Parts: sequence; structure tokens; C-alpha cells
Amino acid sequence: MEKLTNALAARFASPTRSSRLTVVLGRWLGLSFLVCFATGLFSHGLQNPPSWMFFPTSPVWIYQLSQGIHVTTGLASIPLLLAKLWSVYPELLKWPPVKSLLHGLERASVALFVASSLLQVTTGLINTYKWYPWPFPFRETHYWLAWVISGSLVLHIAIKLPVIMTNWRRTGRPSAPMPDAGEPEPAAAGHWSRRAFLAGAGVTAGGLVLLTAGQSFAWLSPLNFFAPRKMGTGPQSVPVNRTADQANVTEKAMDPGWRLAVAYQGNRRAFSLAELRLLPQYGQELPIACVEGWSQTAQWRGVRLRDLVAAVGGPADAALRVTSLEPEGAYRKMDMPNAYVQDERTLVALELNGETLDIDHGYPARIIAPGRPGVLQTKWLQSVEVL
Repeated sequence: MEKLTNALAARFASPTRSSRLTVVLGRWLGLSFLVCFATGLFSHGLQNPPSWMFFPTSPVWIYQLSQGIHVTTGLASIPLLLAKLWSVYPELLKWPPVKSLLHGLERASVALFVASSLLQVTTGLINTYKWYPWPFPFRETHYWLAWVISGSLVLHIAIKLPVIMTNWRRTGRPSAPMPDAGEPEPAAAGHWSRRAFLAGAGVTAGGLVLLTAGQSFAWLSPLNFFAPRKMGTGPQSVPVNRTADQANVTEKAMDPGWRLAVAYQGNRRAFSLAELRLLPQYGQELPIACVEGWSQTAQWRGVRLRDLVAAVGGPADAALRVTSLEPEGAYRKMDMPNAYVQDERTLVALELNGETLDIDHGYPARIIAPGRPGVLQTKWLQSVEVL
């Protein structure tokens, strides 16, 4: 077995590989994972807030920026991860697989990191297309995998720290090859130089960002060739994730007898669409930004949510529970912290881009608030309860 595995390692050896190459790729990959981890924690906190969570409403595009960076950086990490695996995989073929306790810890940390990272980026990519071919809940799994990746990465760095420090800076001398990889060669026949390989990995990651980030950032939208959403498309020039038919709300939403119930303790009012339109109307330019990475800024018009709270005597520091006409679903009910309730830009929107709200955008009324994930911008409103 040892002879076979060593022969395979030698067969796949390349003068392009070196400890310096692996460290540089690891540095890029580690930075991308750190950005994804931080922005992912922010998104998760907005949807499942801990007691200490703060809820920034300014700038209004804060979630649009954060989640756009999260998804585009996640996409960029895919070619970096594959390049990193290519730089080290002959080492994984060596025999015996475990030589000592330290070597066993190193192997375990690598195995855990590689497996969880591949699962994370694969499911994350598929999620941007809203396709869920697996039996487990994506959001919870994505969240906990991020912690597993972070922990295994910290362990791996701690174990490999001497090698990392030795190869962190370019010394002007050829970097050491990977063990048993042979003498370093600047550019052997049929092989890329290490510099060319790094350039190729960087260009691939950058190109992937340029050709997909237009779903998140308007200035890149002309280059958006591969992302699943494009700005300016969909009803009223705004994309949708979930239509009224998919949510099974069309009949209830189109019912002429629809009323929006607003309640606080014993006070309760039911507003018809006509009555909502008679209240003071305000316009706001706000983005709708979804966890899948796409976003779109649009003109919204409707009633300030805090005015409806005041109409039933709700306190200024109130939080809300908003319920949709949807008969089921994880986001049928949404809790809204006071930071959004009291922001004058938070609306019960009745119009979008100068027209009556399209049913796929939440007709007859929906929530739109600054700095919130799209899944929390409840459509097809049924009731607002002041907590």
C-alpha cells in the first residue's frame, strides 16, 4: 500500500507546487472565508437576533452591501478552494495516513475543513438559484457549517504555523517544493510557473465576481451574465423570489373585502385598502435585498408603519409581529424590532415604481423597511400586532 500511494503521489507531483504557493492560496482563501463568515453572521443575526443584536437602518443599503459581498465573495472562494486543494492533494495520498499524534490532528483538521468547505460552497451556490435538492434545512446547516469551517481552519493554522510563517513573505529565493515534489523549477516544460498559476486563480476568481456581482451592485449590472437574477426584470422592473400563486394567496389578496388588522392590547382597527390610501402617503427609495445575493433599489409609496401603530395607541418603543396571508411557511409571521418600527422610512407599501403594487410584489400591501433581508419584508399583509 505504501509503495502504491507513494507512486501515485509521485505520479501527480508537479514543480508548480510548493509550500509558498500553498500559503499564498491559503491566505487568499482564508480572507474570503473570513469575509463570508462576518457578513453571514450579520445576516443570520438579523433573521434570528440574539438579545444583544443591533439593527442598523442607515445607510438603507447596508444589508444590500453586506449580503452582496457575502455571496460574491463566496463565489470567488470556489476557484480559490479548488486551487488550494490542487496544490496539496498529492500529500493526501501518502502512506501511512497517520504517522503521529500531531500528524493525525493535522489530517483530521484538513479532512474536516475540506469536507465542510466543499459542502458549504456547493450548497451556497445552489441556494442562489433557489434549488433545494437536499432533505436538511439550508439556512441552519449553512450557519453551523460556517462555525465548523472556522474552527477547523483555526486548528489547521495552529498546527501548520511554522510552515506558514516560513513561507509568508517572498524572500527572493525559490520557495521550497512540497515534500517529495522534486527540485523547484521556475517553469518546467508542460507546467505553469507558480506565478502564472496564482495569476490564473486570481483572474478566475475576479472574473467570476465581475460576471455575477451585477445582481447585487447596479454599477456592475451590465456585466451580469451568469447570476440567476438580473436587475430591472420582473413585475414593475423588480425581481421576485416567490409569486402569489406559489404562496397560495391570490384569492385572499384579491378579495375586495380584504382588511389590514392593526391591534394593540384591546384596541383594534381594520383598514381597507381605500382607507389606507386616504392616510398620509410617503415615498421612499429603498432596496429590496435577498439572502440569495440579488437586490434592486426601487421607489416605494405607502403609509408609515409608525403612524398605524400610533392609530391604535401603541407605545413609541413598540416591537411588532406581522402576519402574512400565506397559509404556511417559515416567514408567514415576522417579528420587527423597534428600530425599524420607528424609522420614518419603514412603510406599509401600496405602490411600487409609481404603480399599484403588483400581486407578486405583495398586493394589496406589504412591508418595506431600510436595511432588512428581503425575507423579512413581508408581502400580502394580513395583520400587524403591537407587542
